[in-house]
Amino acid sequence: MYLQYFGFQVKPFDLLPNPQFLYLSNSHRKAISYLEYGLHEKAGFILLSGEIGSGKTTIIRDIIRRIDAHTSLALIFNTRVSSEQLIGMINDEFGLPVEGKGKVTLLRDLNDFLIDQYARKIQPIIIIDEAQNLSMENPEEIRLISNLETATHKLVQIVLVGQPELKAMISRPELAQLRQRISIACHLSPLDRGEMEKYIFHRLEVAGNGNAIDFLPGTFDIIFKYSGGTPRLINIFCDFLLLSAFAEKRKELSVEMVQEVVGDVALGVEPLPPFPVQEKVASLPAEGGLLRVLEESHECLKKIHKSLEILLVKEDHILHHLLKMAATGERTESGSDLLPSAPKDRERSEERVFKIEDIVPPEEKTAEKKRSVWSIFLGR
Repeated sequence: MYLQYFGFQVKPFDLLPNPQFLYLSNSHRKAISYLEYGLHEKAGFILLSGEIGSGKTTIIRDIIRRIDAHTSLALIFNTRVSSEQLIGMINDEFGLPVEGKGKVTLLRDLNDFLIDQYARKIQPIIIIDEAQNLSMENPEEIRLISNLETATHKLVQIVLVGQPELKAMISRPELAQLRQRISIACHLSPLDRGEMEKYIFHRLEVAGNGNAIDFLPGTFDIIFKYSGGTPRLINIFCDFLLLSAFAEKRKELSVEMVQEVVGDVALGVEPLPPFPVQEKVASLPAEGGLLRVLEESHECLKKIHKSLEILLVKEDHILHHLLKMAATGERTESGSDLLPSAPKDRERSEERVFKIEDIVPPEEKTAEKKRSVWSIFLGR
């Protein structure tokens, strides 16, 4: 909706984990270095943890897109499954047939596949996202899979990705054997205040215009206060800030504007008090709190914005007819003929509105002129 106004090629603050927008904070750079080292050195288990929205999936996708042809990959996102289902999903990702096969057969097929890949000098990698949701039986199954090895080489590498609860789960005494097999562990921390500012400008630049909007003094402090440096929260806030600036035809953000927009987006969530924001963010429920509220409101408001866009087209369509009527003295019995006949006519309506540029002088497009035209129509 605001791409053309700000000169963007794509939305700068989309919530999709697009590795093209990856910003390397100190924490993210360290995590990528650890992951690359672990994969290159064929470490058995690698653990990547971080809070919701910290950028774990984006990093994984960045790693995946740089994997070479000598690697086969199984990427698992659904972890609320039984051990048999998990093994079946892994086999399916590797392209193995799974229908009608039991757990023992699935494990045997996987073992044969890994041996075949080793003979072909291909390194299999299993990446399990949202690993904190694994049932207690599944980590043990994963450990057993990691036991598939030769005298000198691991037949498979396993990357566990999840929220901080994953570290707590692996710390349980009954999972001591799995914990001892973890060769590399790294954690994504939130961005600090300076990194957050660079992160925002980085995304604006990647989207096509790093100078699209000015952030006046104090605005970044408010964004950091509410987001705690969590990339996903930063994206949600900044997306609404750009939308608000577009609606007001502005290209700068003031403290007052940011306070108003952030307050609206937070839907009544109280501003954070003047103590470290990380403490407040950490106290939110893992699957709820401010982040969930914001994501739900974001989807709802996107639908509202789409409807408003259609209404703007209809408004300009009506204005065009009113201008003609004011100039010719034409009258209408009802207002129904002023509207596009049906949603399917929207494209043609937009085309007609576009052609008004040749008819209506720029100065007649101001709010004051619009009001005067409505006054003529209403006989006021």
